[in-house]
Amino acid sequence: MTLTETIKKNAKKSKWVGILLVIAGFVALLSPLGAGLSITVMIGVLLLFSGGAQLFLVFQAGSIGQGILLAIFAVLSVIAGGYMISQPLAAMEGLTLFLAAYFVASGIVQAIGAISARPEAGWGWLLVSGIVSVILGAMIWRQFPVSGVWALGTLVGVQLIMNGWTLIVVGGLAKNAVKTVEQGGAA
Repeated sequence: MTLTETIKKNAKKSKWVGILLVIAGFVALLSPLGAGLSITVMIGVLLLFSGGAQLFLVFQAGSIGQGILLAIFAVLSVIAGGYMISQPLAAMEGLTLFLAAYFVASGIVQAIGAISARPEAGWGWLLVSGIVSVILGAMIWRQFPVSGVWALGTLVGVQLIMNGWTLIVVGGLAKNAVKTVEQGGAA
């Protein structure tokens, strides 16, 4: 497979993944509480299973004495996962604050990356995505604790839509760049 064929194939995948992200984002916006609770429970399940797997590893290896820190971390993961599953509303509030901080930090990194990439095609979309992330994160901090009920699902939905549009645009730009190269190579 040639380089241009590989880029074309991945550009098409990028656009399809972008479309799926946009759809998932709109679904989250239609039911922000349901999306937030689903995210919270899913993280709880992942923590529960990862903690259980770590405990299994510690006991299987017979390294309780040497692996005490891993065992403690595994127990904490199981407890945190169990709490998130049994108390999803309370856990969702903590996740909301964490997500707000994440959006601010990732938005700043995206904006810096966009400015560094300037004047490359598509840098503006990355900048807009970064700015939107910072604004969303700041909104959550300002409106907490009321925002804990709706914010997680809404923010994830908006972030999914923004990331989806970015992938669609970047995929389209990559596909157009390949066409330009192919047309230039044929002339």
